[in-house]
Amino acid sequence: MRYEIIGLLCQFAATVLLAWPLGRYLARVYAGERTWLDPLFGPLERLFFRLCRIDPARGMTWQEHLVALLTLNLGWFFWAMFVLTNQGWLPLNPDGNPSMSPDLAFNTAISFLVNCNLQHYSGETGATYFSQLFGFMFLQFVTAGTGMAACAAVFHAMRARTATTIGNFYDYFLKSCTRVLLPISLVVAGVLAFEGTPMTFAGKATQLTVQGDTVQVSRGPAAAMVAIKQAGTNGGGFFGVNSAHPLENPTYLTNLVENGLILLIPMALVFALGHYLRHPKLAWMIFGTMTVGFLALLTPAVYFELAGNPALAQMGIGQASGSMEGKEVRLGAAASAYWGIATTVTSNGSVNSMHDSHTPISGAMQLLGMMINSFYGGVGVGFINFYVFVILAVFISGLMVGRTPEFLGKKVEAREMKIAVLVTLLHPFLILVATALASHFTQFTASTLNNPGFHGFSEMLYEYTSSAANNGSGFEGLGDNTPWWNITCGVVLILARYLPIIGPVAIAGLLAAKKHIPESAGTLRTDTATFGLMVLAVVFIVAALAFFPALTLGPLAEFFSQQ
Repeated sequence: MRYEIIGLLCQFAATVLLAWPLGRYLARVYAGERTWLDPLFGPLERLFFRLCRIDPARGMTWQEHLVALLTLNLGWFFWAMFVLTNQGWLPLNPDGNPSMSPDLAFNTAISFLVNCNLQHYSGETGATYFSQLFGFMFLQFVTAGTGMAACAAVFHAMRARTATTIGNFYDYFLKSCTRVLLPISLVVAGVLAFEGTPMTFAGKATQLTVQGDTVQVSRGPAAAMVAIKQAGTNGGGFFGVNSAHPLENPTYLTNLVENGLILLIPMALVFALGHYLRHPKLAWMIFGTMTVGFLALLTPAVYFELAGNPALAQMGIGQASGSMEGKEVRLGAAASAYWGIATTVTSNGSVNSMHDSHTPISGAMQLLGMMINSFYGGVGVGFINFYVFVILAVFISGLMVGRTPEFLGKKVEAREMKIAVLVTLLHPFLILVATALASHFTQFTASTLNNPGFHGFSEMLYEYTSSAANNGSGFEGLGDNTPWWNITCGVVLILARYLPIIGPVAIAGLLAAKKHIPESAGTLRTDTATFGLMVLAVVFIVAALAFFPALTLGPLAEFFSQQ
């Protein structure tokens, strides 16, 4: 057990050490400074812009950023729908998998479009190599790039003294894909392929098990997709059980690489902010606040998974290895708990164990990570979500000391606060209303639950929380491939993705256009530990007020019923 904890600490430390130089590199990329990848990707980017008649040097207003983002996403949606509803006759289908039904295709297309990757299908039988590569993997690159481009626009707005434009969306988007996501994915895919993750276009392989049974083992070009699903906090697995599959995550080394990759770019973007603004103290305040929140969720999850199931302990069954139901023996309880929290505080959603089998408190921590949705968060969008909490904390702190709230030399006024409050309230509104409707219309949902009572409620709550947080993981005791779950989750996915991007980008654009006010002796410092505690208090107060009753009805009630 001690060595498992040491392994987790070393993994976290290694991720931070890699994120720091990556953050400096990201800042240089978004600032338009020269980097070592310019000779390789510069000509390709210039060719792309020339063919598309885009001037990457032209500044765009925040409204133009959003129009570009939404227009591109609309085109990608139609492409994904075409691929999924026609994959049965399209090429690269050696196993003869059929096309998706319209409701499943709608849910899947929306899910990958919004960077959620919620999977109501099993990859081995529900998708083809063509749809995995040209549908899912394509979207995993471009949707991650979209989130990073929106984050870069917010960075630009925060640095601007007084400006109506906040950079060029297309420039940020393309560089996010070519300069960041592609190189990282190529390196990781190589590591995975050498460790045993398949990278082939051949169909199922016939294998003889140790019991003497002949089985058909699915394979395919998995290494490439696994790399970007982790790097872009996408999470959509090539196989049905995601990174719990021995081919998607073959060894403890691949587990370390894939798990570290979940947090790498979200952490690096925080450090990139400090370099971009030349304000490292602000970045360390944000990173420290996020890390305290992350550890507050991680610690109880690891403790309860290592402690094991109390019901088995009462029966006199020893659990030296912890709670191992739904987990891989090659990985262990601690590594599974770490992945469970890392994947839910971000919008990754990949799994190396079945979250439905985790102990109730671990499940509650996973739910709370998605409900807060801003501790590291997804690539780009995670910082944007945290930015809203910073604006709220600035406003509340300003009221407490009797001053007009200011952030980075710009007054935070009624218009920005209205947007911030609406974005903050949208998240719990979507989750709680959707869960209430699912609890009421039992004729559509009761038969899909694998467990009655408290845990059954948690399965429904988790599904909508995962959808609203653009996460994609699930309590997979839930039979979610039905018209009810496909359509309702699809609606939640759309609303939960775009409105939380539109709001913060609008706030950043509005603040950028205001007159810069020099700091004075009475200016509220936002780069201190005190302000970090204020932000953390706002985060937990908002989350507690919104979600504590629902958590009480689900995982907390289940926990106390076991005592």
